[in-house]
Amino acid sequence: MDQKEFMKHYRRYEKGSVTRRDFMRLTGLGMAAAVMAACAPAGGNATEPAAGANLGDRLDLTTWPNYHNMKNFEAFTAKTGVNINVNVFGSNEEMLAKLQAGGTGWDVFVPTNYTISTYVKLGLIEPLDLARLPNFDQASFEARFLAESKVEGDPNLYAIPKNWGTTGYMVRTAMVTEKMSTWKDFFDMTMDKYSGKTTIHDYQLTSIGNALKYHGFSFNSVDVNELAKAEETLLAVKPHLFAITSDYQPPMRNGDAYIAMAWTGDALQVKRDYPDTEYVLGAEGGEIWEDNWAIVKDAPHKDAAYAFLDYMLDPKIAAEETNAHGYPQVDARATALLSDAMKNDTIMYPAQELLTPLEFGAAITLTDPNRAELWARVKSA
Repeated sequence: MDQKEFMKHYRRYEKGSVTRRDFMRLTGLGMAAAVMAACAPAGGNATEPAAGANLGDRLDLTTWPNYHNMKNFEAFTAKTGVNINVNVFGSNEEMLAKLQAGGTGWDVFVPTNYTISTYVKLGLIEPLDLARLPNFDQASFEARFLAESKVEGDPNLYAIPKNWGTTGYMVRTAMVTEKMSTWKDFFDMTMDKYSGKTTIHDYQLTSIGNALKYHGFSFNSVDVNELAKAEETLLAVKPHLFAITSDYQPPMRNGDAYIAMAWTGDALQVKRDYPDTEYVLGAEGGEIWEDNWAIVKDAPHKDAAYAFLDYMLDPKIAAEETNAHGYPQVDARATALLSDAMKNDTIMYPAQELLTPLEFGAAITLTDPNRAELWARVKSA
């Protein structure tokens, strides 16, 4: 493997797109580590975990692509002896289906705001024991996002906000010279001049939602006539797509795609390396969201899960997460630790007039059968 190939895999590992195990397998480091371990003398100089020696040696985390600072994970492992196995998913529907099937072995996962009430109703998560999370200061969390992680009428807290962001699209302006500002631009240009150069999310909430916005409907609509219009648009655009994927950074970086339905942090990460990247929030509206830390009810490593959550809720660690992935914090203590450049970044913090039309995802969209069937038809077409 040459240096370029190695760095490609390392970059994906660093951003959380592949697990440590897969990174070592892909690069051949797994074999080297095994040989070194076999040759090491017994009773070596390994440092004992600094804390939590009773936490076990494993934690299973299910999350999103490009969403963590892997150095924080490595520091947690060094401190506790708990190795983090990262599972990456591209949609909340996929996460829900896996948990409903049972036997996942997951400990911690990262669900989006609109899913929390469904997880509670299905008994897949339970109230958090806040006494085990001393780093959590509810008063420091922005109220509008904290409210989205709660269940109406229930005093318990089942999840804690991790980050917030928006759903828009990014454009490589070196290849796309037209000024794009709407979802109409996104879909129309994909079906015309930029056919074969666009990706949409492998995620029915956003792909259907943004097709609905193309027609001026609510992002969360479950009206059958409005959904039919969105389906027409998605079926018409599908032959012109480069891919349907929630891990769209690679094609945007290598030039296979010029336009991609995107989340805040992905756009910022690509822009760091490719300054011609522009992030667009459709003028018609779209989605604002917040993701959460949650512990699975039957988590096999619950002590490790609480230790991990408390570690990640340390404001310094949370700020280091944002420095790496570019998604805004909900915790004001962590936001205060960010650089002025990040606090003033217009991808992370768009102008208020762009935020005002955005909608939080609605719980009904997760389980609405018409939306699920629509997406299945689009995927299979």
